[in-house]
Amino acid sequence: MTRYLSRRRPGHEPDPATRLFCFPYAGGGASAYRRWQRGLDAQGAGVRVMPVQLPGREERFGEPRFTDLDALVDDMDAQLDEELAEPHIFYGHSMGALLAYSLARRRQSRGAALPRALVLSAYRAPHLPAPPIADPDAGDEELVAGLVALGGIPETLLDHPEFLSALLPVARDDLRLCLGSTAAPTEPLRVPLHLFAGRGDQLVSVSEVFSWRRHAGSGCEVRSMPGGHFFIRTDEDAFLRELASLTRRYARERGGYAAERGGCGMERGGHGTERGGVRPAGTVGATVGS
Repeated sequence: MTRYLSRRRPGHEPDPATRLFCFPYAGGGASAYRRWQRGLDAQGAGVRVMPVQLPGREERFGEPRFTDLDALVDDMDAQLDEELAEPHIFYGHSMGALLAYSLARRRQSRGAALPRALVLSAYRAPHLPAPPIADPDAGDEELVAGLVALGGIPETLLDHPEFLSALLPVARDDLRLCLGSTAAPTEPLRVPLHLFAGRGDQLVSVSEVFSWRRHAGSGCEVRSMPGGHFFIRTDEDAFLRELASLTRRYARERGGYAAERGGCGMERGGHGTERGGVRPAGTVGATVGS
């Protein structure tokens, strides 16, 4: 098995046809998704969660980290190629969204098997500047303060210097990787895009997430969620309900389904709907926007 997939599977291990590859946010690792298999199983999501483990963290702590996006994407493409022969979906949050998109774009350019869908959250469209999460060369106190403000570090962990000493070098290199992403996007992806934005996110606005529509060659939709940049952690259950409402359709329909073609709909996840090609199960709401 490729070293990009954790040897420790989170929770129960079903073997559905569709795999959900989950790419971590800056400073994070595969453990960020440790509860997702059980949570998605409870929603009947019909996917097998495959957390992607990047070098230089958690069980791969001793390996050198990448700070060049193209080099990392090349390595992931080669190492995950066999695993990606089966039906799959990519999910990524923040930096993970950049990684998922970049890997899908690389595979499209060489004619490799593509995901049934990309599910991306809390990251600006790739033609926009990278979000100013923090200066990777800032002092420890300034970097920690920036990460805490975003919700990236729970304040309860600030009293554990051993945790911070392990986290900060990883976060710095991940921030360098994001800031070094300057390649101009090419043709739109021939993959449906499902996008999530936090309505209280001070780093990435809903409109910046909505701008992904220019990169969608097979339709897209945007769902706004309550919470800030780390809404997937502050209300994980609510997010997994929304995610399961998407994956169920891809797992059930052999050929998959496209998001809204010819546009980019918007929905309000969690508490009502704004607009979109696919309305979350059990929600109602007024239509706004285009």
